[in-house]
Parts: sequence; structure tokens; C-alpha cells
Amino acid sequence: MGAPARADLAATAHRVREHIVGMCGGPEGGHLGGSMSLVEILTVLYFDVMRIDPRRPAAADRDILVLGKGHGAICLYGVLAERGFFPVGELAEYARPGSRLMGHPVRAVPGVEMPTGSLGHGLALANGFALADRDRRCFAVLGDGELQEGSVWEAAMASAALGLGNLTAVIDRNRLQITGPTEDAIGLEPLADRWRSFGWSVREVDGHDFAALRGVLAPGASGASGANGSAARRDGRPVAVIAHTVKGRGLPSVEAKTRSHYAKLSGRQADRSLAVLRARRRREEAP
Repeated sequence: MGAPARADLAATAHRVREHIVGMCGGPEGGHLGGSMSLVEILTVLYFDVMRIDPRRPAAADRDILVLGKGHGAICLYGVLAERGFFPVGELAEYARPGSRLMGHPVRAVPGVEMPTGSLGHGLALANGFALADRDRRCFAVLGDGELQEGSVWEAAMASAALGLGNLTAVIDRNRLQITGPTEDAIGLEPLADRWRSFGWSVREVDGHDFAALRGVLAPGASGASGANGSAARRDGRPVAVIAHTVKGRGLPSVEAKTRSHYAKLSGRQADRSLAVLRARRRREEAP
């Protein structure tokens, strides 16, 4: 089967954004901004890059994704549901009593590899998966604020030292964290040079551009797995993809704003947000 058309990926991403808004309109709300910035990244990985089978979520030959920024769980849930890991209708149960769809991902949810959300642990967990089986690809999706945790850089040193060429870290570089701009908290720049200094190969892309993401993540792409199908890069270096994104992407009222970090939308706010998303979808799909 060939790669999905861009229009198909875009349609899926639109549906995922609507799911995110729906879950933020639930009883507990959700991490709106950092989930919206992840949509294209996770859509490309689950629909166009990773070797997975929703009918066999625990298949031994599957690729692995660990969501280090576990507060992006509602984006992950939307993508997993669209991919067929569980029914889309279950998203309506998010954060309700007895639901397995919690504020941070847990392994009770099909497709979730590890519980995450205590920031700084995702890359080390992905290291373990990558070391255990070098014939599969492993991805750690990290928040940029998460990079202020020292454990990330301990894990990064280990990734390079162990020659984990089958490991890719994708950094959601939306430049905002709960308290404001990342650079006002603990500066991360020059971020690409930092990853290189730890022995990683680095790529920078527009994190909302499907083609650009596929160009650095798909098997056989530059900086991804080898064209011969082997998961590991020939030089043994792990790959860091710095994906430049916009927090709250898709909703102009909260795009690139700190207040988008967490939202509990009223019924009216959720309806208005859905209307904005659907109008944008119609514009993009117009001939």
C-alpha cells in the first residue's frame, strides 16, 4: 500500500483537532495548546511512518512510540482512535469516572506503550525499547519545556553511547510552557547544536507540514532508517527532529498563547471552537 495522500492526512488531522476540542469540553478539560501543536506529528507517525497494526497492538514486530510529553494525551487518544486502536465513540468518555482515557496516557489504552507525564522520562524509556530490539524503530515525542529536565540529557548521552541508530526523538518546539516562553524559563538555544554535541544527527522541520515531516521520519528518508529496510542508521547515531510548531494550532484565539496550555471549555466555547475548525477545513478543501 502506498503512502497516504496529503489530503487524507489533512482530513485526519482536522478530525483529531475536533476530538481535542471535544475532550477539552468535557468535565475536566484538557491540555489544549500542546495537544494541538502535536497533531501533524502524531498523524504522520501513526498513519504514514510507523509499522503498527491496530488489530495486534502488542505485536512483537511493531514500531514503538513513547509520548514523553504525556500532557499531550488527548491528541494521542484522538490519533489512536482514528487509527482504529479503539472506537472513536470512546473519546466521549475522556476523564469521566471509570474511563481508561485519563489526563495522562496509561497502558490500559490500546496503543499506549508506557504511562508518561512525569516529564523527563520518555527518552530513557524509548532507549530501553530501542536497545531491546534494534530491528524496530522507536520514537520519543518530547515537549520543548521537557528538555529542561536533566534526565533528558542523561538519556541523550546514553542513546548516542549505545549507538541507538533505530531511535528518533521528535521535539515539539512550540516555544511555550505552562509559565510562558521556554527561553524565559531556561533557555534551550542553540537547540540543534546541543543535540549534535550529545552525538545525535539533527533535522529541523516545520512541524505542521506533512511532506516535511515525512521527509525526515519515513523509512528510507534522510536521517531515518536505511533504504534497505533496516531500522538502524548505518552510522549508529540516533536522530533528533526539531519540529517547529505553534501551540494551540488551528484556533486563532489561542494560537501561540500561554493561556492555551490547559482549557476547560464551556459548551458555547467548544461549539465556537468547532465552528472555527470546520470553517478552516472547508477553506482548505475548497478547489
